[in-house]
Amino acid sequence: MQPLLKSHIPSLKLINQGKVRDLYDVDEHTMLLVATDRLSAFDVVLPTPIQDKGAILTQIANFWFQKLGHIVPNHLTGIAPESLVRDEAEKAQLGKRAIVVKKLKPLPIEAIVRGYLAGSGWKEYRSSGTVCGIRLPSGLQEASPLPEPIFTPSSKAEVGDHDINITLDQAARLLGKDLAEKVARVSIQLYRTAAEYALTRGIIIADTKFEFGLDEAGQLYLIDEVLTPDSSRFWPANQYVVGRNPPSYDKQYVRDWLEASGWNKTPPGPELPVEVAEKTSEKYREAYQKLTGTAFS
Repeated sequence: MQPLLKSHIPSLKLINQGKVRDLYDVDEHTMLLVATDRLSAFDVVLPTPIQDKGAILTQIANFWFQKLGHIVPNHLTGIAPESLVRDEAEKAQLGKRAIVVKKLKPLPIEAIVRGYLAGSGWKEYRSSGTVCGIRLPSGLQEASPLPEPIFTPSSKAEVGDHDINITLDQAARLLGKDLAEKVARVSIQLYRTAAEYALTRGIIIADTKFEFGLDEAGQLYLIDEVLTPDSSRFWPANQYVVGRNPPSYDKQYVRDWLEASGWNKTPPGPELPVEVAEKTSEKYREAYQKLTGTAFS
């Protein structure tokens, strides 16, 4: 499959183009979601595609949707994407990277769950002893497991902007108290279940991001992507040591190269060297194989 930076499905109406996914209108109840091979870093979409990234992300998400379906329903319809188009050039862009999903009303927050002290949480903890305003015990180190997973929602940002961490009270003002508490409860349950399974596969899920939507009856659904290397921080369990940031299966390899390149983190992003793009593709494949037990093909 050739790398795909931008899908082109002229027989369907393009609704939205996100950092990675292109969304097309099918009918009043369903949409086509195409995960491209775009990669964003520091909230900037880079010009270099990552081979098979979109298909790998979609298949990892589908794996988790199936495994976690007993906790909360998800947006999958089971409709084959290729059944929606006739043109062979359009079908060639779908394959394993596309899914047909229910039309739902997305919640205006990202549901972030943290199980370990890393990234921006570690930076905040060092300065204030808190993560997103939540007081934590003293004496924790980088990559320390938290006493309990914590729910730290953020507001959604437009492409190119930064998400903003918000409190549970702020989330309640956006969603309503009952729905905010349900989202927090379900998010932590999803994280716990996934983290326990991932450990059996040699992966620590340090933190992750969920997105939810509602149907017309107010039923909560898990949507978008779930527990992929793009929405989560995956660490190899056999290289995990408290006190230092472990290597990860996500796009940290690209972030490290960008940091060293001197780029100012504003658009446009630089082209990635071939070896960096290939190494990143390998990390995505490795995450897929670790989690599912089968090689991606």
